[in-house]
Amino acid sequence: MRTALLVEDYPDTVQWLSDLLRDAFTGIEVTAASTLAEARQKLKNAHFNLALIDVSLPDGSGVDLIREIVRENPETYCVVATIFDDDEILLAALKAGAQGYLLKEQPREQLLKRLQGILSGDPPLSPAVARRILHHFHAVSNIPADVKLSPREVEVLTLIAKGFTRTEIADLLKISSHTAAGYIKAVYRKLNVSSRAGATLEATRLGFVTPDAKD
Repeated sequence: MRTALLVEDYPDTVQWLSDLLRDAFTGIEVTAASTLAEARQKLKNAHFNLALIDVSLPDGSGVDLIREIVRENPETYCVVATIFDDDEILLAALKAGAQGYLLKEQPREQLLKRLQGILSGDPPLSPAVARRILHHFHAVSNIPADVKLSPREVEVLTLIAKGFTRTEIADLLKISSHTAAGYIKAVYRKLNVSSRAGATLEATRLGFVTPDAKD
């Protein structure tokens, strides 16, 4: 790792993460950007081996930037560095192409170890994030035999139960609103329900959400 783009809007955090990157990779050159617009401009003018990106920025989501980097600069290794550990943001970032997801609340030594693991082929994932990923795929792969839902329909059902609207579901899953409506209709039909409340009860009964997780 010779060059890194750090996308973060808090000056103190920029300094902290810059120092972390320099300790993780000897001789690395760190370039900082505080907004998506600034990051996009820097990406036009330079090549970066690594991009460390916050998901919450003043002018939008870092997930969008990850998607752009993966499309236009696929050799750049994208890692999220954030305080957000909820499933929706995590899964959106990974689907966009992030190769790592680190929580800033981790001790510095652990973050350093995760970053250095990139050099040996280990994806930099905070332990809590790795557990969430395993839980997600466990839930999707353990659909009861009597429920004929596809993995994508399980995702839609879970989001319905958590209170997301059709438009929000479409945005999170990167599909059109029309396609999301089709999935919702299919879920209702397969579960034999006719309302969000009914779908939520079924999602809870099937174990895709817990009563205290719908927020």
